[in-house]
Amino acid sequence: MAVGTALPELISPPPDWADAADVVVVGFGIAGACAAIGAAEAGARVLILERTGAAGGASALAAGHFYLGGGTPVQQATGHDDSVAAMRDYLTAVTPDPDHAKLGAYCAGSVAHFEWLEAQGLSFERSFYPGKAVVQPGTEGLMWTGNEKVAPFRESAEPAPRGHKVNAPAERGGAEIMRVLAARVRALGIRVRFETRVEHLVVDRGRVVGVTWPGGAAAGAVVLAAGGFVMNPEMLTAYAARMSRHFLPLGVPTDDGLGVRLGQSAGAATAHMDGVFLTASFYPPAELLYGIIVNKAGRRFVAEDSYHGLTAGEVVAQPDSTAYLIVDSKHMVWPELPMVRFIDGWETVALMEAALGIAVGALQETVANYNVAAADEHDPEFDKHPDWIRPLTEGPWGAFDLTPGTATYVGFTLGGLRTTVDGAVQRGDDSIIPGLYAAGACASNIAQDCGGYSSGTCLGEGSFFGRRAGADAARHSQRQEGD
Repeated sequence: MAVGTALPELISPPPDWADAADVVVVGFGIAGACAAIGAAEAGARVLILERTGAAGGASALAAGHFYLGGGTPVQQATGHDDSVAAMRDYLTAVTPDPDHAKLGAYCAGSVAHFEWLEAQGLSFERSFYPGKAVVQPGTEGLMWTGNEKVAPFRESAEPAPRGHKVNAPAERGGAEIMRVLAARVRALGIRVRFETRVEHLVVDRGRVVGVTWPGGAAAGAVVLAAGGFVMNPEMLTAYAARMSRHFLPLGVPTDDGLGVRLGQSAGAATAHMDGVFLTASFYPPAELLYGIIVNKAGRRFVAEDSYHGLTAGEVVAQPDSTAYLIVDSKHMVWPELPMVRFIDGWETVALMEAALGIAVGALQETVANYNVAAADEHDPEFDKHPDWIRPLTEGPWGAFDLTPGTATYVGFTLGGLRTTVDGAVQRGDDSIIPGLYAAGACASNIAQDCGGYSSGTCLGEGSFFGRRAGADAARHSQRQEGD
């Protein structure tokens, strides 16, 4: 089956199957691993089909955050009060089209899910990293990874840090997560078939009963956990065109939309297919947050202390997606991540304004107005948190280019198959496709866009809803066998 937008063909059951299982899981990233474990814990015989030669997928590339809250042991140990209501209110506020059933289940089950993750063998240090960064520099178990303290969301819900990272250095968390979960899969006796690319879903009388690769496996239920579509240029053009230019895909070659297209071939509906996560973070170091971000008209358009994904989404939405980070000499430092380009420095704001091609007086007015308010630790325009407000009065002034194509933006897709809270795949009329489930990046769950995403959402929702999908698939598979 060629990569593209074409849907695979549905086929009827073959006379002889090469294999069989109660639950067949397609994909061995975090969602697939947790679906398989959840199904096995519910008593099902499970088979994982993985296209590559090892477990991991894009999950192994992640920093290792899980977005969890409601009073986890790490939150409690580090003195951070949180509640299910506060977590739910925050996620509802940042999500454009919240699925209240999923949000409610995710928040209410967050503490129990954390405990389940630890029971699988994952370790979380009872420590807190207080800085503003993309990921903890060490093995700290908790940090702020969203917009909880950013206006207007800090008024919607009591802020609490919810970025739980496994006990692994910096960016190596995802690999550690998949190492532990793969070991758990082996310990449970779950069978895995590597280098197996599923080509078709098999349907009998409206129910999904297996898959082919060109071999085949009969299944009481199938869980699709095959990743997103960031590596499929045709699907990006069709669904998320703003990622088709000037953005580097953050994923693995198998993030080509296979899971989505398999589901669509059975009549599945999709949701939020235009949703993407983008970033070109200019912090750390956090000192750069004292600067201001302006568009090509010289006007501010976002609170600079926002989570880097929200800022990136706002930059892309500006005229010609053009934006600059402006700092004075007192707050001039070099970004630790090589994602944004330093343009130059100028002795006056007027000279900088002219060099950037901004209308005469516009940037000077923006800087002057900001400095007047900042002297009183106030930001009437975007309510930037007082922790990050300082006047920019000490020349020379410098500018970093945040424009896509000059700055290096990376991203991945967030949309996918429409599912119930238990991962059952839905048609356009909300009816269920019997025997078919989806989880992880090929399903649409909580995260829908840059503004609503927090670091840890993908691993959090992938593991949480993957586990639920596996358990429900096992229950319905066993019910089907008994019919």
